[in-house]
Amino acid sequence: MVVALVHDWLNGMRGGENVLQAFSTIFPRAVIYTLFCDPETISADLRKHEIRTSFIQNLPKRKKHYRHYLPLFPGAIEKFDFQNADLIISTSHCVAKGAVGGRNTLHICYCFSPMRYVWDRFDDYFNRELMNPIQYRFVQYVAKRLRDWDQKSSRRVDLFIADSDFVRRRIKKYYRRPSKVIFPPVDTEFYTPGPSSSEGYFLLAGAMVPYKKGEIVVEAFRELDKKLVVTGDGPELPRLANMATKNIEFTGWLDREGLRDYYRGCKALIFPGVEDFGIIPVEAQACGKPVIAYREGGIEDTVVGPIIDDISTYDGFKSGIFFKRQTVDDIRGAVNAFSKIEFDSQAIREHVLRFSKERFFREINDFLNEAVGIFREQGKLKLEERLIN
Repeated sequence: MVVALVHDWLNGMRGGENVLQAFSTIFPRAVIYTLFCDPETISADLRKHEIRTSFIQNLPKRKKHYRHYLPLFPGAIEKFDFQNADLIISTSHCVAKGAVGGRNTLHICYCFSPMRYVWDRFDDYFNRELMNPIQYRFVQYVAKRLRDWDQKSSRRVDLFIADSDFVRRRIKKYYRRPSKVIFPPVDTEFYTPGPSSSEGYFLLAGAMVPYKKGEIVVEAFRELDKKLVVTGDGPELPRLANMATKNIEFTGWLDREGLRDYYRGCKALIFPGVEDFGIIPVEAQACGKPVIAYREGGIEDTVVGPIIDDISTYDGFKSGIFFKRQTVDDIRGAVNAFSKIEFDSQAIREHVLRFSKERFFREINDFLNEAVGIFREQGKLKLEERLIN
């Protein structure tokens, strides 16, 4: 069976790339197709595969400004030739799911999200106040074209897999298609409880970009007599550092071992943004640590606990607590409420073992085997209906 793995782009190892790596383990001879690739930034396991890139790979200043080429991405992904592929597996948050297969090709998309920046998260990515009117109108025009393409190209996918229930609902809303929820793999064998080189702080971790709302956490801790550690890098980092007071520490980017050390030593992870799944809260919980989170998005699949207003009446298991608004006041209220609650570290870890690699491989293999078997017997007739309720 000729299998093609299609991924948006490869310039680092984040949650999406870990999912691609899992598929590359299942199909060790598959060719990986992607818009562009920086081999030095990806794992040795992915580099073992033949990797084919698009014309985006060689565009000027692509490494630093690849986002500026977004309008070219749909055309670039459509230029790949998959006519001889038996199976396409696209891992997509942008355009990978637009891969064009042959008549006898089964296309399964593991969808991290419909394109956030052209659908419901447009204002988070394109701040009108930072653009002149001409720039903003141009961006609106491009977004409209991309929305049209995103909907039309979703018809090329025979079966959708969503990485969370939140994404399942978004696929239904924007593509009008059902999807099977299979949570992504988390390395629960690596992220474990253990001693830490430092303790007694709250943790904010991840990419420092606007939509993750790191500024409300930093602003909240400016007036809290508690320590905050901020790990990660990104365009928002200088601004956040300028806002910080003495109780706020910045580590910059950390490798896996360094991040695990900070997970182990924190009182709780603070997660103020909206993510489609959110692998960082699962890693923290695998280390036995609770999460203080904004209650929207994939976090509702991974954290269990009360909203801060309902703490006094909640008597069930809890791996964290939620706040209702992305505001400085809600962050402060949640941190203060957290100090009055006791958590069971071992129970928190056991709660997230259901996101392990072993579970992912079992569920994905079962789904793929059934899909390919039905496809070989009767083609695509009622394939979606039979596999996805």
